[in-house]
Amino acid sequence: MKKLIFIPVVAVVLVFTGCGEEGNRGECDLLAPDCAEGLVCDPTAGGKPHCVPPVIIRGDVLDATDDSGIAGALVQAADPNGAATGSSDETGSGGGFTLTVPATRDQDGAPLEGSYTLRVQAAGYQRFPTAIRPALPLDATAAVKAEGAWVIENAITTLLLLPLPGGTTGLGSISGTITAERHGGILVVAETATEGFTGFSDALGDYTIFNVPAGSYFVNGYSQGVQIEPVAVTLSAGDKKTGVDLSESQNPLSTVSGNVQIVNAPGGAQTSVVLAVESTFVEAAARGEVPPGLRVGAVDSGFSIENVPDGRYVVLAAFENDDLVRDPDQTIGGTRIVHIQVPDPTTGNTVTLPEGFKVTEALAVTFPGAEGPEAVDTLTPTFIWADDSSEEGYEVYVFDAFGNEIWNEEIGPVSGSETVEHTYAGPTLEAGMYYQFKAVSFREKTGERTAISATEDLRGVFYYVSNP
Repeated sequence: MKKLIFIPVVAVVLVFTGCGEEGNRGECDLLAPDCAEGLVCDPTAGGKPHCVPPVIIRGDVLDATDDSGIAGALVQAADPNGAATGSSDETGSGGGFTLTVPATRDQDGAPLEGSYTLRVQAAGYQRFPTAIRPALPLDATAAVKAEGAWVIENAITTLLLLPLPGGTTGLGSISGTITAERHGGILVVAETATEGFTGFSDALGDYTIFNVPAGSYFVNGYSQGVQIEPVAVTLSAGDKKTGVDLSESQNPLSTVSGNVQIVNAPGGAQTSVVLAVESTFVEAAARGEVPPGLRVGAVDSGFSIENVPDGRYVVLAAFENDDLVRDPDQTIGGTRIVHIQVPDPTTGNTVTLPEGFKVTEALAVTFPGAEGPEAVDTLTPTFIWADDSSEEGYEVYVFDAFGNEIWNEEIGPVSGSETVEHTYAGPTLEAGMYYQFKAVSFREKTGERTAISATEDLRGVFYYVSNP
């Protein structure tokens, strides 16, 4: 019996040790790995961590307008909770990158569990992802063994960035390290009273914020459960400021509470509430950067978001895709966008919203962008959404990926159809650019217009591809 137990143990050791080779190729300590060159220390399902060939994500960062490689882009990986994981990399001349990420292994060293999304920033380009350009998840089990590693490389690891509009030669950057005990995956914002420029710290706490205009800023970090001490920075045109390190603050964290009332939504569905950093919020498109953890789901009445760091936020209800939308009727209470300061000047670290949110059923999007960003192959796409039976008309808007409204049009009511169709007639669509259409239903009484419902905040996203 002892031999029967002993044999499989030897088999496992042989896989991990590679007999006779120098360096540690067996068990290891995740906190102090001492693996041989070319190996990493990863957890093993049902056993101790071992030194194994790495799981790497390999891909390219390209210009969305011409598919040319972008050099000097910063690429990072995040886990399903938005926390930074693994290494970061700077792209080479052709735009290529390679990241090493942790994964749980089976007894043969093959990846058994691990999910990642990618983040990218580059000088002169819009960061990725954004609210309307989500990052799709990569699964460690899709890795293929090659060249002494487990490699993830597919269509999702080719990342297209959109060039920023206007001149970018005067834009600079700010970089440093977060020295707090929790330092990875923190949203870092260089902000003034009216605008903010963002980056994320990697697993080591290092961060870079690209495309920052000349000016004076406070650099701050935002993530649930972490309080960062802001640092004042003055940036000259084109300056690349380094060494802007951020330390942990001892200020207490806060709790933000409020209520949601779901009305005219069959089924009594639940929604979510998020806190977006105010300096990053685009009012016209109602979108902003949400720090990791500053979200609560399954809300149907009262809600509370705990361990919120100091700052100014915009509170958004029903922002995510859940068939609901914040009631757009601005003539009643509970429908306006709410701005808050944390801590509250009068109540301190307990922040309670003065009135509840009213949330209603959204106008379902049929095309384009019902489930995610969708390609259109015409310069005049036809938008299709669910009809609101009580409407007297619709306002239709199109925004570009930067939150700029590029077109709007008003149309009359629809009868005898479950859907509404309307053809785009705005400025020529740009290849590679992402857009979002939004429809708002309304009625009029005694000369005053009242909004009834709208399509969802993150649906209706599309991009133009020309026919070959």
